[in-house]
Amino acid sequence: MINFRYHVVSLTAVFLALAIGLIVGTAALNGPVADSLNERVAMLSKSNDQWREKVADLEKELSLEEDFAVEAAQIMLPNTLTGRRILVLGLPSGRDYVEGVLEMLRLTGATITGRVDILDKFVDPDNNDALLELALRAAQPTVPATGLPGNSDGAETSSALLASGLLDSAPGAPAVTEPDRRALLNAYSNAGYLTVDGKVSGPAEAVVVVSGQAYVDKNADKKDLSVVRMVAQFDKAASLVVAGSGSADGNIVATVRKQPNLAQSISTVDNSNTPQGQLTVALATVEQVATKRVGHYGIGAGRASLLPPKSTS
Repeated sequence: MINFRYHVVSLTAVFLALAIGLIVGTAALNGPVADSLNERVAMLSKSNDQWREKVADLEKELSLEEDFAVEAAQIMLPNTLTGRRILVLGLPSGRDYVEGVLEMLRLTGATITGRVDILDKFVDPDNNDALLELALRAAQPTVPATGLPGNSDGAETSSALLASGLLDSAPGAPAVTEPDRRALLNAYSNAGYLTVDGKVSGPAEAVVVVSGQAYVDKNADKKDLSVVRMVAQFDKAASLVVAGSGSADGNIVATVRKQPNLAQSISTVDNSNTPQGQLTVALATVEQVATKRVGHYGIGAGRASLLPPKSTS
C-alpha cells in the first residue's frame, strides 16, 4: 500500500522538476533565444511605426487633394450656369452627398429650383399599386395624368408625373401653375414617398440625380430597376446628370453606362462622394446644359476621363 510518505516524496519531486525547468528555461531565454525575440519585436515595432507614418501621409495627401478640388472650384465654376435652372433629386443611397453637390452647383451661378429627396418607400415594389393609384389622385389641371406610361409600374408612372410637374413643360403644353406644382408635391410628401427641402421655386431645365450604391436586400433587383426607370422618365423631359458613388454592377451609374439608349443622353460621374467628384458633377452639368454634350467621368469602369474636356464653344 502506498503510504503518505510516498505521496510527499512524489510531490516534492514534481515541484523540484518544475523549479529546475523554470530556472533552465529562464536561463535559455536570457541567452540567444531572448536576444532573437527582442530583435524581432524591435523590427516589428519599427515596421509598424513606418506603416502608421505612411497611412498618416496618405490621409494628409487625400485631405489636400480634397482641399485642392474645393479651391479649384472657386476658379472653375463661377458664372458658368448663370441664369440656368437646376433641380437636384436625391436618392436614398446618395443622401449624404447631396449637400456637397449642391454647394458646387451654387458656385456655377445656377438657380437651384429645389431639392427633392426620394424615399425608399418610392422604389419599394410592395408599394407599386399604391403609387399607381396616387399618380391618378395627385394629377392636377396643369399636371394631368394623360400621357403617362401605359403600364403597371407605379414608380415609373409616378416619376413621369413628377417630371412633368417639376421640369419645363413640353412644347405646346400649358405651363404648370405654382398651386398645381405644390399640390402635386404635397400629395407624394404626405404619403411618405418624398421630402422637399424648403420649396420648389419653379420648373427646371436640367436635373442632377445624386445616388450611391445599389440595393442589397431581397428586393434589390426590383428597387434598382425602379431607380433606372425613374431616371429615364426625368431624362425624357430635361438634361440629366447622374452623380453616383462607384460603378459596381447594379447601381444607376453602371446601368446607365451599359445601356446605349441611356448613355447617349445621360451624363454620369462615379465619385460624387468626394469633393473632386462633386466638382466634376458641376462641370458635367455645365457641359450638359451649356453645350448639350454628354459624358461619363470619374475613376470607375466605363468612364471616359476624370473631368469633362474644356469647352471650345
